[in-house]
Amino acid sequence: MRHVDFSPLYRSTVGFDRLFSMLDGLGQPEQAQSYPPYNIERTGENTYRITMAVAGFDENELSIESRANALTVKAEKSADEKSTEGEFLYRGIATRAFERRFQLADHVEVQTASLKNGLLHIDLVRNIPEAMKPRRIAISSDSADAPKTIEAQISPAQVN
Repeated sequence: MRHVDFSPLYRSTVGFDRLFSMLDGLGQPEQAQSYPPYNIERTGENTYRITMAVAGFDENELSIESRANALTVKAEKSADEKSTEGEFLYRGIATRAFERRFQLADHVEVQTASLKNGLLHIDLVRNIPEAMKPRRIAISSDSADAPKTIEAQISPAQVN
């Protein structure tokens, strides 16, 4: 296991605490979840899609919550469906409860969510505020034809 010490960076940076704790958490594979499988894809310049395989779950058994740069997807099978199940000889489709969390970058918001053919699609969009977007600054220049003059104060002693 490789551990990186970020303490020197804490002394010279301001506001990156969350980033360093996220990077530190990536190096701990024992906390990694493997269920349900998911894909994260970039569908445009500022749009993303998370696709999760949630076979066996219905829309009313899934919940999606977005709060403070975190997206949480939870699923829990209803109790009345479990009692009506027959005897399984082999169970390959997992319908166990899960909670999956995704860290979202600043200004990333959930746009839509849909469930189709056992796949949960969550569409995300990054809305950058107008004040943070890059803007072009016009460069003014003096016209090349106009003569440039230098103004200076002349003292009375220099005139004589």
